[in-house]
Amino acid sequence: MPSDYHHGVRVIEILDGVRPIRTVETGVVGVVGTAPDADPEVFPLDEAVLIIGSRTKAAKLDTTGNGQGTLPGVMDAIFDQIAPLIVVVRVEDVEDENEQISKILGTVDATGHHSGLQALLTAKTSLGIKPRILGAPGFSHHQPVADELGIKAEHLRAFAYVDSPATTVEEAVVHRNLFGNKRVMIMWPAFKVWDTPLADYVYQPASARALGMRAKLDNDIGWHKTISNIVINGVSGLTADVSWELQNPVTDAGYLNANEITTMVVQDGFRFWGSRTCSGDPMFAFESAVRTGDVLADTIGEAHMWAVDKPMSPTLIQNIMDGVNSKFRELKNFSYIVNAECYLDPELNSVESLASGKLWLNYDYSPVPPLEQLGFRAKLTNKYLVELLEVK
Repeated sequence: MPSDYHHGVRVIEILDGVRPIRTVETGVVGVVGTAPDADPEVFPLDEAVLIIGSRTKAAKLDTTGNGQGTLPGVMDAIFDQIAPLIVVVRVEDVEDENEQISKILGTVDATGHHSGLQALLTAKTSLGIKPRILGAPGFSHHQPVADELGIKAEHLRAFAYVDSPATTVEEAVVHRNLFGNKRVMIMWPAFKVWDTPLADYVYQPASARALGMRAKLDNDIGWHKTISNIVINGVSGLTADVSWELQNPVTDAGYLNANEITTMVVQDGFRFWGSRTCSGDPMFAFESAVRTGDVLADTIGEAHMWAVDKPMSPTLIQNIMDGVNSKFRELKNFSYIVNAECYLDPELNSVESLASGKLWLNYDYSPVPPLEQLGFRAKLTNKYLVELLEVK
């Protein structure tokens, strides 16, 4: 104790003060698929494996160079956009479609081993990283896989890109109505891309390149930018014709977007067109709103382990709030958010609550909305005609 008798000098380190807050890593892809020709030592079945932006390691998913399974093509699609952190789960490649779906879904067995999509939940513990951009290209058009991607996105505070199995615009809208998860974005149609091993064009699920695009945007611009209206690398065509005009909403693209489906348009390159999620709550209609909420929640939560179990005091409470508000000012200055504030609500913190070791702090925030609809109002006027008389 500082009050204990001591004949000499004592130095006490004061640990009060505001702690800096580091934004959580957002551009981490999590993907599940098949690769029968993979190196089993590098990519064992049903294990989360980290690729740190290395095409060389990704190539070990296809040791024969034949491009078998879904993962080799997905890796190519992602690396065409950026070389990100990728958590890969390889599952067994089987012939029966229903059995294959079950392999992708995965299970947690009696020993606690996670397989398939369930293995993504182990990445934080086994790899020290949490995937936040989820997909299973080649399988997400199956309803059970799409649903499970949404569930895993909820568990991880992540976002999932799901392909529609539709062959027409109308079928795509019917498929979209099966979802109500704010962490899911439906994409239609698919891409036409060049397959080097086959030496021919093939169709590729749109979600494969969406995974890479999302990681690229997080790295280059930020998580507040939606996936829409950015040129996609490595695309040669689409599997269906999608009519679109920038100034006409009565088109295929306009109809798809009105029904919360992200499509693709061609204007100086192929681009994703659409920013809306499957949320039934208008507050989370935009991809950017969902991801902003997730980033703030994890950034604030993960940054305050230092405060847990410290003696509660006005100084501690103020330091926590000051740190959070300092982070909010930083995010505002870089235009990641419009604004946000952390504050203490006395009504939430009763004497009984404080006595039981509980403290509640509120924060509110405004995410940056995308400029989805730009309008100009034109008015004809004669007031400029007098300039015709300004003869020199």
